[in-house]
Amino acid sequence: MLRQPRRQFLKITSVAGLGLAFNWPSRLAASYDLIILSATPAGIMAAVAAARLGKKSLILERTAYIGGLPANGLGATDIATRGATGGLFLEFVDRIKKHYTQKYGADSQQVKDCSDGYHFEPSVATKVFQDFIKEHPQIEVLTLRQFDFEPENLLIKQNRIQSIRVMNRSTQKPETYAGTFFVDASYEGDLIAAAGVPFFLGREGKSQYNEVGAGRVYKYWAGPEGEGSTYQEDNAIESYNYRLCLTNDPQNRVPIQKPAHYNREEFISLIEDVKTGRHTGVQMQKLTAADISENEKRVAAGQPPQVPGMPQGIARLTNMVKLPNQKTDANNQHLAFLSTDLPEENWPYPTSSWEWRDQFAQRLREYTEGLFYFAQNDAELPEWFRKQCLEWGWAKDEYTDNGHFPRQLYVREGRRMKGKYIFKAQDAQAVGEDGKPPLHADSVTASHYALDSHAVRKREKGRVHLDGFLSYPSKVYTVPFRVMVPDSAIENLLCPVAASATHIGFSTLRMEPCWMALGQAAGTAAALLGSTSVHTLSIKTLQESLLKQKAILIYSPGLDIHAKDFASKQLASLK
Repeated sequence: MLRQPRRQFLKITSVAGLGLAFNWPSRLAASYDLIILSATPAGIMAAVAAARLGKKSLILERTAYIGGLPANGLGATDIATRGATGGLFLEFVDRIKKHYTQKYGADSQQVKDCSDGYHFEPSVATKVFQDFIKEHPQIEVLTLRQFDFEPENLLIKQNRIQSIRVMNRSTQKPETYAGTFFVDASYEGDLIAAAGVPFFLGREGKSQYNEVGAGRVYKYWAGPEGEGSTYQEDNAIESYNYRLCLTNDPQNRVPIQKPAHYNREEFISLIEDVKTGRHTGVQMQKLTAADISENEKRVAAGQPPQVPGMPQGIARLTNMVKLPNQKTDANNQHLAFLSTDLPEENWPYPTSSWEWRDQFAQRLREYTEGLFYFAQNDAELPEWFRKQCLEWGWAKDEYTDNGHFPRQLYVREGRRMKGKYIFKAQDAQAVGEDGKPPLHADSVTASHYALDSHAVRKREKGRVHLDGFLSYPSKVYTVPFRVMVPDSAIENLLCPVAASATHIGFSTLRMEPCWMALGQAAGTAAALLGSTSVHTLSIKTLQESLLKQKAILIYSPGLDIHAKDFASKQLASLK
């Protein structure tokens, strides 16, 4: 549903013990060609692209760290067709592989497990992002700078943002920075809100755009939609979690401890699921009464049930992808009713204060720690299951200053800007006679991932899965520049992360490879525009610059980005 940003001014208040949030005295610190909110991969790539075109950038990051989710556990790159996205994302992937090759040798297990650079440890992603920044002296990064999305923290004149005010969390004092162009690379979309750009929250109903999976949907995983699906719109936000770095290497394994605020009642439904083998997959439709009776006998004898498709051991808690050095990217288990996602409780997150967000992040951390502690120790769980789970722990050499736990939660979806084009499910699916998605002439990248959303509600009695947990196939598609352009009069702002899309359309755009490519396009556009309006940008000029950077605007199998006619063929294919 479309939301207008809050315009009222708040009274003086404290933010997480970090001083006054509003009514600060300001000082103008410096001026930049480009100011970027958040050192996410998109933000970093925007700065790199601008720097390579001779522009000076400032990245303002609230935490003490850079790199967003790839530096915080998301080590299994979400891209369905490798080679569909090029440019700086492909350079990132190549640098990952180069790191493992140089450190361990071309024939090492680490190089095999890095899967050509698409799978990586959090610490390695951090190093690669740091290297990008170090190589470009035109990029300045200031960490521990908090931006609160109140309009008073932006100075706007004649439809242009002049400066941005942030709080230095170390000194608890305000700082103001002037810029020619601005990029909102935050997962939350805080800058667009402060700038008065309209945005969407929640889920559109199917009646609005006739999108597959729109609205309230209960769907077997890899199977049909189930009873209770109404396809109606609502204000629900898909769940967040932490992407965990686990290991079963005894030499590098840290035991999982009971959190301070442990609530066993939150996890007891897991006992019945483990004993019955029940899960959310389509295979559950084939389970007979005889199968259930046989499994009851097995459980009584201390043996695991046998259910087709049932995840084994700790995989019942988390879906794991192998990373180098015997680590995993551990995500929510889509076959489980209870996993690392925490639906419903995150709904206020996109438009809440940082004080509320920090409290939720701590709540989600303790929930996650509690889930694993319960699985490893609760006496009512079968012994075989507890033993399987006890083989795993946190990786000792990751997040060493944060108890080996990720420093940033996975904000899958915050605000979604209302842009010049609203990306929908149909933009990623075959709709024409050629079996391809619609072709966008103003494409700035190709991308490919399923239409993939996580749950918005906790378990409900009688439902085949959690509401909104779904996936539908897609095709390699093009992403129009217009999804980053505000549908407002603001002339010097682009938004590559909280981009313009429906909930279902956003469910495929929201992958880091796509965000990196959009960040690169935003940084390039900012460098080309200077002090002119984003609404008058020459798309051809932008595309020609991106093609020189080996970005892929439209993908076809066998595409060679090093061919002499690469750029001309790309432009011709977009006509």
